Amino acid sequence: MKRIKVFSLTFLLSVLVAIPATSQEIKRLTLDEVIRLASEQSPNALIAKHRFRASYWQYRTFVAEYRPMLLLSGNLPDYSTAYNRVWNSVDQQWEYASTNVLQTSGNLSLAQNIGLTGGSVSLFSDLTYEKNFETDGERYITSPLNVRLTQPLFRYNELRWQKKIEPLRYEEARKTYLRDIENVHMMAVQYFFNLAQAQINKEIAETNMQNADTLYQIARGRYNLGTIAEDELLQMELSYLNAGTAINESEMNLRDRELKLRSFLGFNQSVRLELLIPNEIPGLQVEVSEVLRLAEQNNPELIALERQLVEAQSSVAQARAEKGLNANLTASYGLRDQDPLLNMAYDKPNQQQTIRVGFSLPILDWGQGRGRYKMAKSSEELTRVQVEQSRIDFEQNLLLDVEMFNLQDDQVKIAAKSDTVAAKMFEVTKQRFLIGKIDVLELNNADTKKDQNKRNYIQALNNYWTYYYNMRALTLFDFVNRKPLGTDYEKLVE
Repeated sequence: MKRIKVFSLTFLLSVLVAIPATSQEIKRLTLDEVIRLASEQSPNALIAKHRFRASYWQYRTFVAEYRPMLLLSGNLPDYSTAYNRVWNSVDQQWEYASTNVLQTSGNLSLAQNIGLTGGSVSLFSDLTYEKNFETDGERYITSPLNVRLTQPLFRYNELRWQKKIEPLRYEEARKTYLRDIENVHMMAVQYFFNLAQAQINKEIAETNMQNADTLYQIARGRYNLGTIAEDELLQMELSYLNAGTAINESEMNLRDRELKLRSFLGFNQSVRLELLIPNEIPGLQVEVSEVLRLAEQNNPELIALERQLVEAQSSVAQARAEKGLNANLTASYGLRDQDPLLNMAYDKPNQQQTIRVGFSLPILDWGQGRGRYKMAKSSEELTRVQVEQSRIDFEQNLLLDVEMFNLQDDQVKIAAKSDTVAAKMFEVTKQRFLIGKIDVLELNNADTKKDQNKRNYIQALNNYWTYYYNMRALTLFDFVNRKPLGTDYEKLVE
């Protein structure tokens, strides 16, 4: 770790004058603490968490489609009284018979989808009790066991394509959550250094006000002695007035920046924030090849591109299947019996079985099926081209980000040294002005450079940490601790 010039910056912000100072809690936060709080309680982090939860349950729903489903259903009771029209074969005419029937039924079924073929198989058993109040008769209708197979033939297998798409979608959601948290970290860096810059501006304004007041009083004395001209006195007076204006502006800016950071971290107005600027940065230089490899493995944008291509292939497969022969095979085998006595209704059940093949084949559709297939094929090719172009753009932008990050360490060192030199130059210039060796223009120029270089140092730190967390977001890798980023996904959905 490389030592950088220490800035221990604190500030006291009075947002509401009516609140006594003793009622406000002061929190002194480092950059690491702000980042941690942001990932735990900021609204953006909570949004990322709930977005992942939705994706998690979508994936769990997909997984459940490949598992057996046990279902109990029934009617308790099913009562009807009506006149039903029945055909009398003896008299060869319709007659109306009164019915007054109570039925109670139950069904237990076990179903399983077959991902490889897109079909389903099910086992079920049911029992029905029927009471006829017209005849005072009753009976039990039983079906101890039935097996049914439903199998599409020559059709689009949605389950097989879902098995390719949904794991990619869930992996994308997992990586997207980590990327979103890194984006929260980058926002925390921006809010932190925006407030730090406001604090620096406040300190600069106060220091400049003190210097301007001292120099103005000295200038008045010299003017009274006739050693300086009136325009120099007016210049010093103008600097003094401008310093007062700068203090008021810095106060308002400070309030605004603290309010934004406090809101971002989820604190109420009774909390005051004091920031401690980081006095060191990790001396990192990342390799382009390593960053590219990590991005290929972890970046959710690249996973999304792969998913989009598979989805386009799925659409082509569906359009191809729908323009040709479609058929369904349905086969079942079971046992069924009925008897007024429950135990006898299971004594000698009769076999029953069915087999049916239904099909549809477009004979004349005026090219609709072929048109849909061609459209899907064209869309797949377009998606393939867009994916390749997106990959190229991603890699080019990544290379640029790596180069920019590797420059930031030197930028911070240069900014720190420039800040030190500019501050020393101002002190030397100020002393020369006090003994009358230079005029006010040179003093003002040195003062401006001092202030600007102090701001530049804070901005350099801001740039460094922003680029650092951007690299983490692109690769989902912690370059300081040399380990992949991760989280407890199961805990997120509790």
